[in-house]
Amino acid sequence: MTPAMLAWLHELRHQGRQGLDVMTLFRGVDPCSVMDAVRECDVQTVAPGSTLLEAGTANDTIYVLLSGTLAAHLDTALIRGVPIPIDIGESVGEMSTIDGKPVSARVAAVTEARVLSLPGALFWSRIAGIPGVTRNLLASLSTRMRRANEAMLDAQRRHLALEHLRRELQVARQLQTSMIPGRGRLFPERRDIEVAGVANSASEVGGDFFDAFFVDDRHVFVCVGDVSGHGIPAALFMARTMGLIRIAAMRTRQPARLLEHLNQQLCSGNEANIFVTIFCAFLQVATGRLTFANAGHCAPLLAHQGRASRLPLPKGALVGVIPGLRYTANEIELQPGIALVCFTDGIPEAESKAGREFSQERLAAVVAAHSSGSVESLLESVQRELLAFLDGVELADDCTLLGVRRPVTM
Repeated sequence: MTPAMLAWLHELRHQGRQGLDVMTLFRGVDPCSVMDAVRECDVQTVAPGSTLLEAGTANDTIYVLLSGTLAAHLDTALIRGVPIPIDIGESVGEMSTIDGKPVSARVAAVTEARVLSLPGALFWSRIAGIPGVTRNLLASLSTRMRRANEAMLDAQRRHLALEHLRRELQVARQLQTSMIPGRGRLFPERRDIEVAGVANSASEVGGDFFDAFFVDDRHVFVCVGDVSGHGIPAALFMARTMGLIRIAAMRTRQPARLLEHLNQQLCSGNEANIFVTIFCAFLQVATGRLTFANAGHCAPLLAHQGRASRLPLPKGALVGVIPGLRYTANEIELQPGIALVCFTDGIPEAESKAGREFSQERLAAVVAAHSSGSVESLLESVQRELLAFLDGVELADDCTLLGVRRPVTM
């Protein structure tokens, strides 16, 4: 008899009837019969993280948990990765000992555990015949199966809820995509202006957006925005922002007033303190008069003939948190051939596997290098260079681009 077994038998004698009743297999069974039958067994210690039973392997031993924590891990599509706890006094390994088939679940120690090992041959010849043991064994198996069924049902409910959420996110993504102008060139019927945009979300739905539309036959309104955060809250705030911007842009040709009005409306009912950065502008297409205002957004680039520089922006705080803010506007003449490239910070802040940022400087260099082509091809080049830089790394933030240019020949 091993020292560990002697120590456990000593504990059992000291605890008496109560010590046996803790163990499901021996509950209500004659103590003397049990102690006499298990003398040839052993007590072993299982280290934390160690496997007691491996799924798919042969087993001919029943293990009774005396102390510590064990967990069973079922390898099914629904319940994979969800452990089923084994309580002190419960046994494992009964099924494979009964039917001789491989173990159906991996049983591992969560904390250091002590187990009483009952070899199959000894169990059937000495222990199973003790009055009450077989009844307890069947009760234990019934409890185990019921617990596994409950875990499966719970996992199935969570799986169905997740599938429902995924379908709702797909619909939300479709709705959000329909709100933003299509990829590629916008207003192809007009020869006096080039406008193109693209938005890529880091999740199913995002907070970046761009918009471009004619408020009348002579003026086009353009904007780029970035809502704080990601996912559904950002997407909902983005939808609200875009709706309010479109209404405001039809009522005023002053971008500073537009931001002030937008800020007041977004501050109302914004208990979540979500905010948005925005660059917006009105372009008089025939003259190139570009009037613009900014609310904490990245400075757009002006690109022409292999060069790129930042658009000088007026100061302006982000929108949606502080009521009563005032904004100012700047004005330039957008000469024919000069591309205005707007973007969100997800592009320069995108990180490679090595942890390096794409950076404002790299973005400006890419824009400058491809400034001679169409606005649409310019944005495609930026996306291509960004993907090459990331080299398989997933986007950590939404990435949006908007380009505007008056052609040289009209």
